[in-house]
Amino acid sequence: MKIRNMMIGASVIATLMSVQNAEAQIGKPYIHDPSTLAECDGKYYTFGTGRGGLISEDGWSWHDGGVRPGGGAAPDVIKIGDRYLVIYGATGGGLGGGHNGRILTMWNKTLDPSSPDFQYTEAIEVAASDGMEDNDAIDPGVLLDPNTGRLWVSYGTYFGFIRLIELDPKTGKRVEGNVEKDIAIDCEATDLIYRDGWYYLLGTHGTCCDGVNSTYNIVVGRSRSVEGPYIDNVGRDMLKGGGKMVIAAGDRVVGPGHFGRTVLDEGVEVMSCHYEADFNQGGRSVLGIRPLLWKNGWPVAGDRFKEGTYEIESERRGYALELAVDFVRMKQERKAWFRLDPNEPVVPIENQKLDEVIGEWPKDNINVRIGDYMFRPHQRWTITAVPEAGGYLSNPYFKITIEGTDRALVATSDLEVTTVPSFTGSDEQLWRIEQLTDGTFRIMPKAIPGQEGVNKKYVLYSIADSTPTLAEWDFNSDNSKWNFRNH
Repeated sequence: MKIRNMMIGASVIATLMSVQNAEAQIGKPYIHDPSTLAECDGKYYTFGTGRGGLISEDGWSWHDGGVRPGGGAAPDVIKIGDRYLVIYGATGGGLGGGHNGRILTMWNKTLDPSSPDFQYTEAIEVAASDGMEDNDAIDPGVLLDPNTGRLWVSYGTYFGFIRLIELDPKTGKRVEGNVEKDIAIDCEATDLIYRDGWYYLLGTHGTCCDGVNSTYNIVVGRSRSVEGPYIDNVGRDMLKGGGKMVIAAGDRVVGPGHFGRTVLDEGVEVMSCHYEADFNQGGRSVLGIRPLLWKNGWPVAGDRFKEGTYEIESERRGYALELAVDFVRMKQERKAWFRLDPNEPVVPIENQKLDEVIGEWPKDNINVRIGDYMFRPHQRWTITAVPEAGGYLSNPYFKITIEGTDRALVATSDLEVTTVPSFTGSDEQLWRIEQLTDGTFRIMPKAIPGQEGVNKKYVLYSIADSTPTLAEWDFNSDNSKWNFRNH
């Protein structure tokens, strides 16, 4: 946003600040080199370099409290069976001037420090570097292969090669006789993931640890074998410096690094990372969470949903969500085309205005339907963050109101949707909006009246071309998917 008038009023500044805060993880999300997000007993955890870690009850507000002994750098965490394996670099990375690194693993039954079962096992060394070889044993990332059950670790920095080793998923120890293999170069802080027959190696490229001047970005290559070769989208081997861009600087944050993938539901994924510097938070290194999209078989960071006024368009047919009110025709002087004077000045037609039609709308609840989009007031929805209501991984909850009014979209106890004259902040008026792996969105009410807890099942659903309702989430049906158009 370019602000040309430097004499900005206090109310405008407050509005800008509220928008910026709504788009960032809230609380104290300060961390460097975060692990992949882990869920334990309904809470989310991530661990970082040189300290413990962060905890979140909802995925949106983060605070200190995670505990990880051993210090060191760039941990990762994975749940295997009913235990959590934590892996980290004890030294290396040029810390203390050297590259003689060590990578250690340890187990815990829980990540909750308040649990009576909270107790880490003694750390076990699984890899090391002597400071002279072409590798630095630091920055581990783990993958439990869903096809074979084998446990793999990639590790290394710019000081030489990225290497791959295999661990025993029952003990966390190095598989006896396993020999490390070089799989990439010119990156660090790698992570391995698997999807649809492909293994993906995510690496962090660029410079770190320089605040707003850091150039970190995340790149990717893929292979049919976990042992590589990892090739990018134009055929370059990551052993020769290849890598397709996944995420770079943007939205006043720079230096994304340390990729982690979290699958929330079928077709609903997020990626975690840190930003070396968040301009809106004084240049601190912070946790970042973004939707994870898949385009032509490649992972790419999506965008957190942002406030604005939109057409809410059904993926099913391309029709728009609208109030079920009478269509009001617009006046237009029309002439036959052969009578038009080509030299006559063209006068633009303004959009229909709210005050021209709102007097004919009912004052109480108004149902919703789906119809052809015509730029009309009953089809334009203003979506506003409600950060005080909490959130979920990647965003706060939102209210959805007709532009220029307080008339709010609401879920009903009989799994339908309607609108009420004014927004009250009740949970059934709050909406979770998530970008899906194919780039479309799902829209979910925070709660269903008469049902306990946060709704994780029902979504806004186009049951027919003209009928919106609430139904169970189904990624394989376009009825569950929506788009937001800023016309």
